[in-house]
Amino acid sequence: MDKKSFPIFLLGTSMALLFSMTVQAAGDPVVGRQKADQRQCQGCHGIEGLNNAYPTYKVPKLGGQHAEYIVSALQAYKSGDRKHPSMQGSAGSLTEQDMEDIAAFFEKQ
Repeated sequence: MDKKSFPIFLLGTSMALLFSMTVQAAGDPVVGRQKADQRQCQGCHGIEGLNNAYPTYKVPKLGGQHAEYIVSALQAYKSGDRKHPSMQGSAGSLTEQDMEDIAAFFEKQ
């Protein structure tokens, strides 16, 4: 390999390595399970086919959902951009790290 082609080789190798890395959620799923248990998230979001009593709607099961989506939803509930009294109350006390951990837990389900 000559000196002129080495930088291109190095760039290509670096990019291949970067793209082959597995992206991990920022949260800790073990800690997230503890936090989800404390907040009783599983009571609604861990039951397949659960319906809310009034108004009637299907409660989303979160297992396997992308962590980024869960964090985004929790942030929207906390800020009030997404309206649901129970979820606004639950998300209102969560820190960003809490959201990341809980989301990592549900993503791994």
